[in-house]
Amino acid sequence: MFTKLFEALYNKVFVNIVVKRSSTDVYIELCSKNDVIESEQNSFDTSSLSDEIINFITSFTKESPYYYISILDTSAEQGAFPTCSKNKLSYFYDVSASEHKCVGDKWTFYTSKTDIYEIEKKYQKIGIDFIFSPFTLLSNFFKDKISANIAMYILMQDSFISLAVFENGVLLYAEHLDMQTDGENDDVLLSSDMSDDEEISLEDGIDLEDVDVIDDMEDLDDFGDIEDLDSLEEIDEFSEHQDIEEEFYEAEDPIVESDDDFNEDYQRFTLIQSALGHYYNDDKYESQFIENVYISDGVGISNDLKRYLEEEMYLNVYIRHTELGLEVSNLAKLELN
Repeated sequence: MFTKLFEALYNKVFVNIVVKRSSTDVYIELCSKNDVIESEQNSFDTSSLSDEIINFITSFTKESPYYYISILDTSAEQGAFPTCSKNKLSYFYDVSASEHKCVGDKWTFYTSKTDIYEIEKKYQKIGIDFIFSPFTLLSNFFKDKISANIAMYILMQDSFISLAVFENGVLLYAEHLDMQTDGENDDVLLSSDMSDDEEISLEDGIDLEDVDVIDDMEDLDDFGDIEDLDSLEEIDEFSEHQDIEEEFYEAEDPIVESDDDFNEDYQRFTLIQSALGHYYNDDKYESQFIENVYISDGVGISNDLKRYLEEEMYLNVYIRHTELGLEVSNLAKLELN
């Protein structure tokens, strides 16, 4: 009781870190009980932990002993499986070198032990309390949708695409796609001199239980507790009475679109197309026909990607804008409840 009374004297500080290709976003919330009384976000032109980032974070954390630092996992070697059975995990992937955790006794997410260790080492000056999988962020962000009929859900970041297929709350397939290192797609990017009238020719992932911890990662025990999605319904949902036009938006075409932006949207399209083909053709997965795609847009995509998916793959595409730092903060609050 004394601890609760003492805790009530201070605000809680939630520090949320989202690392991008060449920058870092830090979103901070100060909360009194369950209310956000102040929030601030800053972007830094580095993907490392600079003195400037440390100073920005400590300017908030020094005001309260109750602060929690979270980060969105950007490890390349991560994903999710449609099972929680230890005996079945190896059927999908060798998780012996990975941390993994079961979600709701339905599906599993995993990430490389080495990458988790490197994150902890990189941020040891400030300490990391929670490392969140993009798949848990995705399932929480669309929790009002994944309990319905089958659909594909995509979390869009500047360097990664996290893709999952859910039906009635059950994960059927997932894949984490790295835009920076996926060499298989480099040769399908459109050249800058392609005519607007030229036709594009098209060719035809995961249930986590106990975390396996290596000896020199004992202080990463929190990883096993950071994703209790049974409590995700505590966050206010989107109104069920919203029309689809209100709930989702059309991605805005930039006035001038660079060749790099055009190529990146096409690369995203080919990665999604390849992942969907994998889902349909791999016997390990219970594949069913996908009609609807819901995109959580954390990077600012243009209508090109939406058009590719709709015109070339005959999908119905809906897009929600996503503030990644805010969503990471929401997950951190769930962990403390």
